[in-house]
Amino acid sequence: MSIRVGLSVTDALLVPKPADRRLLLDSAAEAGIDHITVGDHISFHGGTGFDGMVSATSVLSAHDTLSVIIGVYLLGLRHPMLAARQIATLSQIAPGRLVLGAGVGGEDRSEISNSGVDPSTRGRRLDETLDVLRAVLTGEEVTHHGEFFTLDRARILPMPQPQVPILIGGRGESAIRRTARYGDGWLGIFCTPRRFAETRTAILDAAAKENRAPDSFGVNVWCGLDTDAAVADRLVGEKMQALYQLPREKFRHLAPAGTPEQVAEWLNSFVEAGADNITLVPATTSMESAIEHTASVRALLLDHHR
Repeated sequence: MSIRVGLSVTDALLVPKPADRRLLLDSAAEAGIDHITVGDHISFHGGTGFDGMVSATSVLSAHDTLSVIIGVYLLGLRHPMLAARQIATLSQIAPGRLVLGAGVGGEDRSEISNSGVDPSTRGRRLDETLDVLRAVLTGEEVTHHGEFFTLDRARILPMPQPQVPILIGGRGESAIRRTARYGDGWLGIFCTPRRFAETRTAILDAAAKENRAPDSFGVNVWCGLDTDAAVADRLVGEKMQALYQLPREKFRHLAPAGTPEQVAEWLNSFVEAGADNITLVPATTSMESAIEHTASVRALLLDHHR
């Protein structure tokens, strides 16, 4: 199995100096990191956020080879024509280097309602958005009359070449069904290796009934990384508390902390469960440390599974 290991660096990208972004991305690429993952929020927990498409653009325009996963884009809060145009434009400047993770959100219901979407309809809206997005990204004319969108001979040109893979985010039965029907793969977060393996199997079984075969299964993993395991544990605890208002004990089984060797050992179970790409969302003492430790985890995983 080919394993790709990436780094989530959204906050560090959102700085005013282009030279700082280039230095960060050059350092990540030189360290062997396979991709950069950026997040997406409109107004999370009182107003924080970052636009996934804009963040992806900042990477793709500042570096010539790194690929980007938007993991995940709150596609259910956007119009599919707008998303399709953004994807097509990014594909023009960086063909083959963008992967779209698509999600519905839900951790902060006010983010959904303040975006003009009824939270109770967000799942159906995302399904219809994916249906329309898939259609218009073929470059063909699309006429559509659905519950949320009406299109009359809509078209997006040029079509992305190659097509941009769409990974479905989320958990539970809805993510299984949605990936089987619309996704090129699944992107998990906050799950155990056992749950990851079970979900992957369920997706493949459901997709076979749709005559489809998703072939990419990834996971984003919050982790603490430091040469001192106690420091690593404290760092990830503080980070998760600040962002999600959750104490460390609530997610200890989902977010490892320790030295690169300890975190790599924890991640081995995901590779054995079928994960072909892993993004670390690291809590570290500096961005330089994040790159160094992520590269070490990558080397350990590749060596273990070669």
